Parts: sequence; C-alpha cells; structure tokens
Amino acid sequence: MKKHNALFSLTLCTILFLSCQRSAENSSKNPVDYVDPYIGNISHLLVPTYPTVHLPFSMLRVYPERKDFTSDQIEGLPVIVTSHRGSSAFNISPYSGKRSSYFSVQKYSYGEEVVTPYRYQVYLDDDGIEVDYAPSYRSAVYKINFPEGENNVLVINTRNGFLQKEEKGVSGYQVIDGGPTKVYLYLETLQTPQSIGCLENGNILSERDSISGKNQAIGLNYNDKQIDIRYGISFISIDQAKKNLQNEINTFNVDEVAKKGQDLWNKTLSKIQVEGDDESAKTVFYTSLYRTYERMINLSEDGSYYSGIDNQVHEDKGIPFYTDDWIWDTYRATHPLRILIEPDIENNMIASYIRMAQQTKEGWMPTFPEVTGDSHRMNSNHAVAVIWDAYCKGLRGFDLEAAYNACKGAITEKSLLPWKRIPNTELDIFYKEKGYYPALREGQEEYIPEVNRGEKRQPVAVTLGTCYDYWCLSEIAKELGKKNESDYFLAGSYNYRNLYNKETAFFHPKDKEGKFIDPFDYRFAGGMGARDYYGENNGWVYRWDVPHNPADLIRLMGSAENFINNLDQTFREPLGKSKFEFYAQLPDHTGNVGQFSMANEPSMHIPYLYNYVGQPWKTQKRIRTLLKQWFRNDLMGMPGDEDGGGMTAFVVFSSMGFYPVTPGSATYNIGSPVFRNVKMTLGNGKLFEIEAKNYAKDNIYIQSATLNGKSWDKPWFSHSNIANGAKLVLVMGNKPNKAWGADLLNTPPSAIKID
Repeated sequence: MKKHNALFSLTLCTILFLSCQRSAENSSKNPVDYVDPYIGNISHLLVPTYPTVHLPFSMLRVYPERKDFTSDQIEGLPVIVTSHRGSSAFNISPYSGKRSSYFSVQKYSYGEEVVTPYRYQVYLDDDGIEVDYAPSYRSAVYKINFPEGENNVLVINTRNGFLQKEEKGVSGYQVIDGGPTKVYLYLETLQTPQSIGCLENGNILSERDSISGKNQAIGLNYNDKQIDIRYGISFISIDQAKKNLQNEINTFNVDEVAKKGQDLWNKTLSKIQVEGDDESAKTVFYTSLYRTYERMINLSEDGSYYSGIDNQVHEDKGIPFYTDDWIWDTYRATHPLRILIEPDIENNMIASYIRMAQQTKEGWMPTFPEVTGDSHRMNSNHAVAVIWDAYCKGLRGFDLEAAYNACKGAITEKSLLPWKRIPNTELDIFYKEKGYYPALREGQEEYIPEVNRGEKRQPVAVTLGTCYDYWCLSEIAKELGKKNESDYFLAGSYNYRNLYNKETAFFHPKDKEGKFIDPFDYRFAGGMGARDYYGENNGWVYRWDVPHNPADLIRLMGSAENFINNLDQTFREPLGKSKFEFYAQLPDHTGNVGQFSMANEPSMHIPYLYNYVGQPWKTQKRIRTLLKQWFRNDLMGMPGDEDGGGMTAFVVFSSMGFYPVTPGSATYNIGSPVFRNVKMTLGNGKLFEIEAKNYAKDNIYIQSATLNGKSWDKPWFSHSNIANGAKLVLVMGNKPNKAWGADLLNTPPSAIKID
C-alpha cells in the first residue's frame, strides 16, 4: 500500500511538473509564435494558401516560388510578389563553384525550410547553400552562405524588363503583366563582387553594362563564402527604390531586421488576445488573423505613390494610398474586422478607393483594385458595402458624398456584367426596366457580344448582388438627405423577389419573357461553375444570398419553420453526383456539408441565419462544427481559396464568437466562442472582452448571457453596444438551451420591410 501511494505520489508530481512546464511554455508564447504560414499550403482542389513573408499591409511580400508544398523544388529566391498570390517579380539564383553555364532562373531542391511572417530560411540541399531572409516594408535583406569560398555567383533575373550594373550590385525594373506598370529594384551586397556581367547564352560577359528583354539577367561573381544582400523596391523609380532601402534598412544583419518584424507582428496580432486550452485553435486563430493583414498594401513612398488606375505618380498629401483588394471576397468580413481593430487604416483604404475613382475618366468605384489597376473580376460592385459599413459604424475619415457618387456610377452607369468594365448594355437597360438580369435557356446561343464567354451572364448572382448594393446605396443616400434616390434604391433592393420561385423556394433564373427556365436542377444547372445562372456556387448557396434582408426571405418562404427546414436541408442535401463529377463542374464549391460550401465566401453568413428564426442554438452547433471540420492546423487546413483574408476573417470572427452577417448594418450575430476569453483592443483603445464561462471542449451552447453586466437574451448586439468598450459574458453548456435568444421579437435587424 505504501509502495502504491509512493508510486501514485511520484506519478502525480510528474504530471503536475509536466503540466506546469507546458503551461510555462505556452504562457511564454507570443501571438506571432502561434502563426503557421504552412496551414493550407496543399489545396483541396484549386489555389493553396502561400506562406507569405511580409509586414502588415506592406508593399513588399514574398513566398517560395512553387506550385504548393508538395513540390520538392523552388525556382530561385523571391524578391517581391506584386499582387496577392501572384508570381514574383525579379529573382535571385545563387550558384556555388565554377560552372560551364548558368540559367537565369535555377530550380533548387530544398529542405530545412522555416517560414514565419517575418523571416524565411531554407537550405538548398543539392547545392549546399544556406539562405536567410527578412523583410521590411519596401526593402529586405538576404544572407547566403555557400559551401565553397571561391567563384560563388548571384544571378539576378528581371523576367521582362531592364537591368544594369551598379558598383556593388544591380538596379533595374520589371514590366508587370505586359505594362505599363513597372516595379523597380535597387540591390547591393556588402561584399565587393570580383566581376559583374550580363548573362548571355549561359555565360556571364562583363563587356556590357546593361541588358533588357525577357528572361534576361546579370551575374555577380564573388570569392566570398557568405554574401549579404539588401535591396529596395519601388513602383516609382530606381532612385526611389534606393531611397526606400536607405530609409528602412541601415544594416545587412538579417537578425536585426527579423527582430523588428517579429516585434511589429507581436504588437499587431496582440490587438486580439485569446485564452484557452486548445493550442491548435490558437494556431489556427492567429494564422487566420495574420492572413487578414496581407492586403490591402500601402503604396505610398516618401509622400508619393504610383497608381495603376491612371499610370501616374501622385502626391499622397499625408494620406497613404492602398491597393490590391478583391472586394467581392473581402467586403464580407475582412473590412468589418479592420473597422474594429484598424479603423485609421480602413479610413485610408476607403479614401484610396475614392482616389481611384477620381483617377478614372468615368469616375467609377473600383471592384478589384490591384497595383496594375482595376482588374474588375467577379460580379457586383461591393465597395459600396465597405463604405457604408464603415460609415454606419462611426468612421469619418473619407468623403461620403464623393464615395456615394463613385459607387452610384459604378452600379448604375457601368454594366453589371461579370468581369467587365464597360458602359451599360441592353441587359442593363433590361434590368432597370424589369428588375432582374435575364437568362438564356439551356443550349441557347449568347447573342450579347459584350458578355464574357467564359464567365457568362451569371444572372441570378448579378441580380441578388445588385439588390444588396442598392440597399447600401439607399442607406447612404438617406444619410446624405437624398430622399428620392434613397427611395429608388430601397425599392430596387427588393428585386430579388422577381426571381423567387414560390413553388420551389429557390431563386430561379428567368428568360427575357419573364418565364422561369425549366426544367431546372438547382445543383447542376448552369454549366461550369453554374455561371450560366449563378457564379462559382450553385442555386443552393444563392438561395440565401439576401444578407441585407433575411426577414423578407423568411416571409417569402412562408414561415420561420419553412426557413429552418430549408436551412437544415442545405446542410443535408447530397451532392447528387460522385465527387469527381461534382467538383469537375463546381471546383470552387468545395468544403461541402451537404450543398453548403465552406470554401466560398457567399456561404459564410449562412450558418448564422438560424439566429433570425429563433434557433440560435443551431447556429452555435453549426459554427463550431464547421470550424472543426474545415479550418485545421495542418497543410490542408483551408477548405478552398483563401483570397488574402477573405476566408480567414470568417475564422477570426467566428472563433471569437460573433460575425457581421450584414456589412452595412451596425450589428453582429452571436455564434459560439472557441476560447475561454477574448480581449479585443478597439481602434479607440477601448477593450471589448468576451468571456466564456464553464469553458470546456464540449460546451458549445450558450445557456445565458450578460452584456456590460445586464442580462442579454438577443442572439446579436449592435456596434454601439461595444464601440466604447464592453464585456460580453456567455455561460456555456454541453446541451442547447433552446429558449435562449429564441424570442422572435429579439431577432437581428433586417432592412426596412415594404410590400
């Protein structure tokens, strides 16, 4: 018995010691230590996430150049990625020892790779070369260690552009996407090269001082075992690239630059602090938060910036200029997150939208602004939602009337056709007269020449998206005192009713005669990506695409009970085909739970819709299940295209326990918090805290709640409830309290109801 007790005591002490040791280790971790850029590096089907190294919103971003993490080779060393998940401009290829010929870009077998938000380290194992890298905002440093001490070479490639010799390096530019936008480089090394020459036919020839064209390069020869590099990047000029380097980095020491980046990331990510027992959940959370800081990027350089809208250099007049934003993806949750924790930057981003509009001859608001200009992809014009969401939540750092005029022009003067930036066509005139975008019948040949032949009309997606945009326009017009315009756009925000099929309770395409397209399959009609009628997702997803007015959608479906049954069935409806057939047609419609797609942004608000019909416990269950199923701490831990914060902002919000279902409504839906405690430092310095009492792995259901010390029985709260600091306490349990938040008088707000 004594032996047993002694053994028990020893075992207990060991357990307590290890537990304390783990607690000490975990407590010593900073937010950036949880970030794992490798999450999602292997895609389920389409584009993987990339392990991007950058500072928050910085112009300079890099990642290893490879298809995804299954590749055992990288193509040279990166210098700058000029757009989200785009290819690298310029390239550095190190060579060790004497060679008979050189390639302008070399492929390397690699290992021992370590990527953090602020540092990149890799061992090029076939060549025995060690690489260490750290970025600043517009400049960076490399340390390259070679296995041999003589005749080590750096080959700098410009892909399509111009390079010239400098005393201890190179400078030049690369033309991006066929021009006219250029990115400029100034690069120098600490060590003095023995020779510098242009690369021609695999040989490095020192007779020429510059070279231009495609896949041209300059080689730098060294006798040193270690080569230290620093460089600056600019979209204005070579001289500005040199100034950017001098302004930011006065060392060749990678450790120093990396430490500054690490400190900045810790400060940034600490704006949201989470506590809980699940270390993987923290990794997923902080990795998701880091990804929301990849875009937009700050293009201001010493008070000036290059705009791809008019291809001119402008003075920024003290307001930084931001670009690179796929608004169709980011308006839903990424921008709303910034309103809370980065309001000053969000103000500047919206001011940048307005500048872009003013730099066009038409004055239209952009849709997919990038460094090279507005690429206008996808459908609808949701910058209007970004703007109204910011304004209705108190941001005032931009001209609302100027924004309204630019948005109104983009929505009423520019064609609604997907992937087009042209004036109105006859389809748009039809929309204004009939209140819906007309569809072609199956097999009917497209007769409108302006329609993108690959993206099609997407008539249901266009109609529903435009209804939401109209609602936002109506709200802005009302704020500006434009009653007639507000009434007009409010009425148009109900145009989704024109496509609602009462017999099936789906949004159903109509032809120009006003007849539903029949026969019709809401899973598979519409060809590739369902684009003949919807867009990337099928009719089951677009059934719920009325985020501004769920109450009216409930009315259309006849009752709350019908709405609930239809929601339930969305998560239960079979694919209807084998997986390879389903995804061959709908490759963006991944992350499936029934017909629900966790991998595509139009689905993200759907699990929260139970809050509108008195069953918030189902929202709590569904959100926690989806987070567990699809967002994991592993190489395939992203269900679909991440889109630079477009998807991961959903994870950030949902893990904290709330979500902005309707950008443009100053409200948030309550879900189910993943953590014991969340402390969010708002932009005004106030603290919004969420505490989960009875926190445990299986306690996913809210039993009761208080907000600022008062009993709270609503499955939502307003922005004003938290804007000056607040504490939301959610008492959790492992079984649903079906009475909490169930009163239909307490459902989240919807748009004004009209007959």
